[in-house]
Amino acid sequence: MSASVPVRLPGTGDRPPVRFSFAGREIVARQGDTVAMALWAAGERALRASSRDGAPRGVLCNMGICYECLVVIDGVTTRACMTVVRDGLRVERGGKP
Repeated sequence: MSASVPVRLPGTGDRPPVRFSFAGREIVARQGDTVAMALWAAGERALRASSRDGAPRGVLCNMGICYECLVVIDGVTTRACMTVVRDGLRVERGGKP
């Protein structure tokens, strides 16, 4: 499989880059992106596994209501859609709060 090419809306690529890691992989986002959208643009769809059956879970509502996008950011479980990227963030796949 070839490396995924980030998907961006026209005009969003001129914001300064921000680098963070997700599950040990370096992700280059743009200033102002949420963690959820930066991961989506980088081709990451499964952010955690369901605590009930292990099914992959990812971004669903993208407005902080559903908790499907839970990740662990610098050791704290939080919603990826409610967190703006910063240089050096360490993001891991999440789980139940």
